[in-house]
Amino acid sequence: MLTPEVNEKLQASTFTFTDQDGVAIFVYKWVPDEAPKAAVQISHGLGEHAGRYEWVAQQLTDAGYIVYADDHRGHGKTAGTVEKLGLLGPGGWDGTVKEIKMLTDIIKKENLGLPVFLIGHSWGSYLAQDYISQFGSEIKGVILSGTNGKPSFILRTFAPFTISREIKKIGADARSPTLDKLTFGAYNKPYEPAPTKFEWLSRDHAVVEKYVNDPFCGFISQAGTASELAKGVVKIAKHEEQVKIPKGLPIYIMSGSEDPSNNRSKGARRLYKTYVSLKIKDVSIKVYEGARHEIFNETNKEEVMKDAITWLDQHL
Repeated sequence: MLTPEVNEKLQASTFTFTDQDGVAIFVYKWVPDEAPKAAVQISHGLGEHAGRYEWVAQQLTDAGYIVYADDHRGHGKTAGTVEKLGLLGPGGWDGTVKEIKMLTDIIKKENLGLPVFLIGHSWGSYLAQDYISQFGSEIKGVILSGTNGKPSFILRTFAPFTISREIKKIGADARSPTLDKLTFGAYNKPYEPAPTKFEWLSRDHAVVEKYVNDPFCGFISQAGTASELAKGVVKIAKHEEQVKIPKGLPIYIMSGSEDPSNNRSKGARRLYKTYVSLKIKDVSIKVYEGARHEIFNETNKEEVMKDAITWLDQHL
């Protein structure tokens, strides 16, 4: 059952839907002034929420797109409270991918005949990689931002062992500063000494400060959640999963050259080469010199959005 909440001034509204496991998913919706030419669904990253994409949505609605973005399980208003942040709930990673697909179905019902594009950032781009292996035929195209290709052999073997040991030590539902330090903590090292732990996100310090001051951002994940993420990243890199991606699905990869989450864009370039090798007909990549992880929140964000909208327009 949809329960709408409307903000007419911003041409924005919110609603909730119940996913396949009974989790109430909170969704933002932004509507253009005139009839939309297509719909864009946004999949946000780990440790943030969909409300941070209002500026992105505004650019997209100004360009004629209707935009939807849900707070994934364990995030934002879907989590509901700070204490529940990070808890993915039943099905974990797989359940999250399925709820993203359920939102696609809602978008299609509300916008009959309109093409739907998916934009995934960071963790949202990894979920999107899984999504297009399972449901790629459901969308018109996908943009992957702050994304990565196949993890190294050392990471694939070392990470599960480390996470398993941590779960045995503290329990799956306990937050793990140790695992957080090994991942996100490592991302900030190039910028230390630094005023915050999140300089790796953007060169725009105002963006970083707003992130730091948002109680629903930057939380330390549970050990069990880290396990789900590790399993998901390994899954999407498997050849038997990647070959399921429709060969005719347009894919656009976008990355900052200084993004530490993908080894300064090397991982994004590796993913691009993988998709080319799979003979996906329309795959392209753009790397923004000097930009860090959140390219939609970077000092050159206008350039990034212009490129994204141009790509969307070309693939209607």
